[in-house]
Amino acid sequence: MRVVFMGTPDFAVPALEAVHGAHRIVGVYTQPPRPAGRGRQARPGPVALRAAALGLPVFHPASLRGAAEQAAFAALGADVAVVVAYGLILPQAILDAPASGCLNIHASLLPRWRGAAPIQRAIMAGDAETGISIMRMEAGLDTGPVLLSEPTAIGAEETAGDLQARLARMGARLILDALAGLATLVPVPQAAAGASYAAKIDKAEARVDWSRPAAEVDRLIRGLSPFPGAWCEIGGERIKLLRSRLAAGAGAPGEVLSGFTIACGSGAVEIVQAQRAGRRPMPAAEILRGLALPARLGEAGPG
Repeated sequence: MRVVFMGTPDFAVPALEAVHGAHRIVGVYTQPPRPAGRGRQARPGPVALRAAALGLPVFHPASLRGAAEQAAFAALGADVAVVVAYGLILPQAILDAPASGCLNIHASLLPRWRGAAPIQRAIMAGDAETGISIMRMEAGLDTGPVLLSEPTAIGAEETAGDLQARLARMGARLILDALAGLATLVPVPQAAAGASYAAKIDKAEARVDWSRPAAEVDRLIRGLSPFPGAWCEIGGERIKLLRSRLAAGAGAPGEVLSGFTIACGSGAVEIVQAQRAGRRPMPAAEILRGLALPARLGEAGPG
């Protein structure tokens, strides 16, 4: 099949590689290069880099609303478009251009967690499972009918980064199944009940509130890892908390019970991995060799 691939971040790369191995990709659409790094130099995203390495034609318009961009897209003569975390709204003219429409790889079991951050929100909400949905796109936000879906359990210590990597591989496999069965698969409309919106992560959410129950604190840490990263202040320094697990013990919120185990509003959380500013992520035992914890987080530390 003639396929246009539309995606930008790491999550989309396994699907790009899978589709490239099975079909003819006539164009890759991705977000324009963005300033990154200390020098704030414009850098292409992961999909752009991988597509270029594969020798595929890459397009990165700032918008698809103009008539010229829509005509260029239609001129590719695609049978279908595969869309994975692209980052731009697709106007109706784009949705209608491929003969078999546009298929989206969405990282939730629709209608659960429509929107920008389904992986993070599923962990933060305490969902027991999530999955991949292959959806035929329409004008609404993640409201289109579902061709295929597959559930997967969320691990008790799994971070958003861990889960994203697993779901990316699942999505790459399922999109090949969807493309192979495109002529016979029956799209199933999403149920009206059970829909929820996975709002984009706001950095203001990332500060840990130790007065919350341990389960909530643990889910916040895992759901925001690796980016933007939940954090707390220790001795006036912002420490990013990247991995955690529920732990035995109780105390005043923020009280250091032992090692890097911190009491919450109820229960306790053990910090497994953390990161100091400008340094690499470290296991808790390693980071504590150079970081003295106060008796209670939020208080001044020794020295």
